[in-house]
Amino acid sequence: MRIVVSLGGNALLHRGERPDADIQRTNIVRVATAVAALAHEHELVVTHGNAPQLDLLAAESTADPSLNAPYPLDLLGAQTQGVIGTLLVRALRDVLPGRRVVNLLTHTQVQADDPAFGRPTVPVGPAYSRKLAHFLAAKHGWHLAEDAEDNDGWRRRVPAPAPERILESDTVRVLLEMGTVAVCAGGGGIPVVSDWATGALRGVEAVVDKDLAAALLAEELKADFLLVLTDVPNVYAGYGTLDQRAVLDVTPTELRDAHYPDASMGPKAEAAARFVENTGELAAIGALDAAYEIVHGRSGTLVRPDLPVA
Repeated sequence: MRIVVSLGGNALLHRGERPDADIQRTNIVRVATAVAALAHEHELVVTHGNAPQLDLLAAESTADPSLNAPYPLDLLGAQTQGVIGTLLVRALRDVLPGRRVVNLLTHTQVQADDPAFGRPTVPVGPAYSRKLAHFLAAKHGWHLAEDAEDNDGWRRRVPAPAPERILESDTVRVLLEMGTVAVCAGGGGIPVVSDWATGALRGVEAVVDKDLAAALLAEELKADFLLVLTDVPNVYAGYGTLDQRAVLDVTPTELRDAHYPDASMGPKAEAAARFVENTGELAAIGALDAAYEIVHGRSGTLVRPDLPVA
């Protein structure tokens, strides 16, 4: 099978951990071990999140007095693809001796007129005081809002436009046909728009949801399976309530009807639903350490096509 794996941000940094390089190296060894068993039997693409790393680079760039302006988000995203990608490649090479493993810088094309550009919602970077937030908003034209998780802090909010096309998907396909494990589309890909007249690419101040980008990549690669890995063993209906229950087998329609929170399981559920609807193939959501078991139907939440109406 051809499998696209989407690693949750907590696979690289656990909740509450500092984004130190040594901590990430240790966690990525666990990631590599979990997905290596799949690479022995299947064609494998690995995508990953980058939120903690992007926050760190954004904070450093904003605070650097030698810069006239902070680095734009497309370039910061490219940096995270390099850092996380090289750590993943090294770890995967160690557990897959003799196997080709490549990290590919990946761009995701979005629409310049996507309504998301008028609704910046994704927090990026550190929390600021109210006074500093107003100063940065005036200086850089940023949108900042009070952070619900930090009553004393304000954070920059940026748009999350829908992914339209993964520009390097053809290259990824060639790598897979050569037997290469491809690490790509990190952080949802580097967000770019295309000039309608010249076709020239321009980076944008935005982020792309990593799971939606992984689903699109899987569709473009004609993958057989989309595997979304996170820090819980299953999708749960009524998560956090007394009626919480594990969902083991579900259709896209049923998955959406459960109304998962936007900031946690929501994007993962939507990504799995879209891939299954658009391809008729299978997707699954589950825990990192159970990756092999999930693909073989022994763990996680399986998302399958809706049965045809008789």
